[in-house]
Amino acid sequence: MAPYKNQRISARDLLFIGLLLAAGIIGMTAVRIGRNRGGAAVQVTVDGELYGRYPLEQSGGREIPITVDGRVSNTLQLEEGSAKMILADCPDKLCVHQKAVSKQGETIVCLPNKIVVEIRGSEKTEFDSISK
Repeated sequence: MAPYKNQRISARDLLFIGLLLAAGIIGMTAVRIGRNRGGAAVQVTVDGELYGRYPLEQSGGREIPITVDGRVSNTLQLEEGSAKMILADCPDKLCVHQKAVSKQGETIVCLPNKIVVEIRGSEKTEFDSISK
């Protein structure tokens, strides 16, 4: 016979399980809040070179023309804490059809024009790419 067959879950056991669940929920919430904290910015690179870095907090409907080879090839719109490519002169316009990005690490890529738009957190971050 198994020695644990007649044992029941006690009030202490339930309290312990409840405390573990609460600690896990609080920990996950703290990590999410820390990851999405202020200081987020849009970083635009053209052909691997930094084109510009624009804060998301005070974006308010701002449009940023992106110039490639002396002509405006794309237009990036910053609005309500997100970034969206609204115009592109490339043939497929896949970058225009991508959804707006707003979370750290999300990107919009225009391959024909070699443009990468990435949401970055503040320069000092406690998370590295492995802990995402």
